[in-house]
Amino acid sequence: MSAGRGPRDGRRWPVAVLGATGAVGQTFIRLLADHPWFAIAEVAASERSAGRAYRDAAQWLEGPLPAAVAGLVVKGCHPDEVLSPIVFSALDSGIAGSAELAFARAGRVVLSNARNHRMDFDVPLVVPDVNADHLAILAGQRAARGWTGALVTNANCAATVAAMALAPLHRAFGLKRVFVTTLQAISGAGYPGVPSLDILGSVIPYIADEEPKIEAELPKILGAIGAGGASIAHATFGVSAQANRVPVEHGHTACLSIECERRPTPEQAEDALRGWTGPDGVRGLPSAPAQPLVIAGAPDRPQARRDVHAGRGMSVTVGRVRPDPLLHLRLVALGHNTVVGAAGASILNAEWLASNGVLGT
Repeated sequence: MSAGRGPRDGRRWPVAVLGATGAVGQTFIRLLADHPWFAIAEVAASERSAGRAYRDAAQWLEGPLPAAVAGLVVKGCHPDEVLSPIVFSALDSGIAGSAELAFARAGRVVLSNARNHRMDFDVPLVVPDVNADHLAILAGQRAARGWTGALVTNANCAATVAAMALAPLHRAFGLKRVFVTTLQAISGAGYPGVPSLDILGSVIPYIADEEPKIEAELPKILGAIGAGGASIAHATFGVSAQANRVPVEHGHTACLSIECERRPTPEQAEDALRGWTGPDGVRGLPSAPAQPLVIAGAPDRPQARRDVHAGRGMSVTVGRVRPDPLLHLRLVALGHNTVVGAAGASILNAEWLASNGVLGT
């Protein structure tokens, strides 16, 4: 199957959404509602929601509830109940680990938004506009684990934003050290998220487990397929992260200070960012933005209110590229945390797999 094409017979692949009632699960449903290649056949959630119509089980948060999904009966998150060959997982990490493995063992292609298996050596951790080529290790995963299914993870939402900005610079100049401070939207905490009296007029300088995830995931995302083609060799640059929750609805901002192997000028860095097109085969897929990176020219951009929906939420906006007095460069990156940083990335991963024949015809 050639890149950019769906099923040969014009039908759409049936897909399931696990954790469908939560904030990220709802984003999956919004993005998949009119998808040209995938049709939502099943929704699944916790036992307290199972057996109810989706319209009754979900407290729908944004826009109209898609009519085709409203009447679906919510199933339990078990492979003997959920039969679709492609499974998008928005499960909480408390249950995602074992559930996702069960679906992969049952022969399903699982695209996970959870953290549980991101750092497994044979599980690709993919930001599609950065390292979709890492999906090639799935053949080794299947051989090593003895299953016909597959397990693919997308990155932490803040790590995704940072990785999109760092990838062109790493390729052009080599990264040596990265310092990142994140300003993360409240929607990243799910629904109902952070209590209003804790976040209004405040900045919370702590998000549980967030900093270690960013520090561990960036070198894997920007690494390369290792010898034998069955695992990822991590990049060797160091990362120091500080994570903050801020009173913004959608949009994670990453303020980056960077030291490179070869020192670039800000102009050279902007040229590398502006020219980034990502891996071959991603452009032209249904969810891929025309520009994965958007360069903001104004000195007070990017801003969540103005820039978070760039590329239908699938682009990352980069601005304030300038010299750093201690390292080499400073810049600011912004992306939509539940779209490019979560559900949208998983869907684009599935499109890449489809266009390369991994989902069949």
